[in-house]
This record gives sequence, structure tokens and C-alpha cells, in this order.
Amino acid sequence: MDIEYTFWQMLHLCSSPKVVYQHTKYHKQTKNQWARDDPAFIVVSILLLVVSTLAYCATYDHSTRHAVFVVFSVTCFHFLLTGVVVATFFWLYAFDVHCNSFFPLFIVLYVIHFFLSPLLVAHGFIPLLLSNVILMVAVSYYHYLNFLGYDVLPFLEKTTLFLYPIGFVIILTPIFILSGFNPSRYVLNIYFGQRIFSIYTQQDDTSRVRD
Repeated sequence: MDIEYTFWQMLHLCSSPKVVYQHTKYHKQTKNQWARDDPAFIVVSILLLVVSTLAYCATYDHSTRHAVFVVFSVTCFHFLLTGVVVATFFWLYAFDVHCNSFFPLFIVLYVIHFFLSPLLVAHGFIPLLLSNVILMVAVSYYHYLNFLGYDVLPFLEKTTLFLYPIGFVIILTPIFILSGFNPSRYVLNIYFGQRIFSIYTQQDDTSRVRD
């Protein structure tokens, strides 16, 4: 497994994704296949996902058994199952595109979001706004990378269709904000409801004491 090349890809997926897909063209020319022949990217992605999920569990979880369930759920359903479904409808290269697109989303929604989560689950307009903007950026960039991944394929036409979900996300974001929907609270409540509820309670009590 080429770990060095894997981290090079991960870095450029966040900064210069077109460079990564330029190398995909070279890979096709030299090895006559679009899909990866090295599992390093998938292995490293799963390890990073497990570590980040364990960080959430250590902060918000209430039992070891539930933490194991959360790690399994996030790894298998958020990452692997989504990729398998995509690849089933398309082909193996589609799973590579999903993995590439997922990594920047992982950085935003699993790493940056983790450090901002105490703020994002708080009451008020600023947490509500930030939570929705972070989600919008992550999901939009995911679909943009999907577009880049399929756009390099010379036999595909109308690849701009892969950009359409971005418009849908941009339309939904102000609707979520105006309706008071906080995606950070919603998702964390699904996995860590009891602990998140106690955080809400502590914040409310602190606000009452200050008042």
C-alpha cells in the first residue's frame, strides 16, 4: 500500500482536487483502468473515521457498548454502505469517486465539526447559522468532487447533472435556518441523545443564573 501517495491525494482533494483527477487520467493511460488498484486510500479513510468517531464517543457517549455501536454504524453506513450503493448503480470507479468526495466532507463534518460541536449545539442564532453553513459547505463540496470525478470520463455526457444537488442544498439551507432546524443537534441527538440533552440543560441553567 502506498501510504505516502494516499496522503498526497487526501491533501490535494481538499486544496486542488483537479490535480487528483489529472492523475486519474494518467492511471488510466498506464494501467488501463479507472479504478484504484491500491486499497490504501480506503484503509486510511476507515482508520481516520474510526478515530474521529471514537473522539465523539469519548466526549458525548455514556457506555462502551453504545460507543462500539456508533463506530460500527458510522463506518459501515456513513462510509462503506453509501459507497457500495453508489458503486452498485454505476461501477467500481464510482466507489473511488465516493471515497475521494467523502474525505473533505469527513474533514469538515467529523473533524472540524467535532471541535466546534460545543458551540454548534448551543441555543441561539449563531450556532444555528454555523451548523447549517458547515453542512452546506461539506455537502456541496462532496457533490462538486463527484462532478470532477465523472467529468474526467470521456464517454460520459452532461456531467453537470452531478452539480444539481448543490443548488438543492443552497435552497434548503436558508429554509432550515428560518425554521430553526439545527442539523448538529439533530444528528448528535440521534447517537448521543441523553448526553446532548444534559448539555442543553446545563446551558439553560447557566443562562438563567446569568439572567
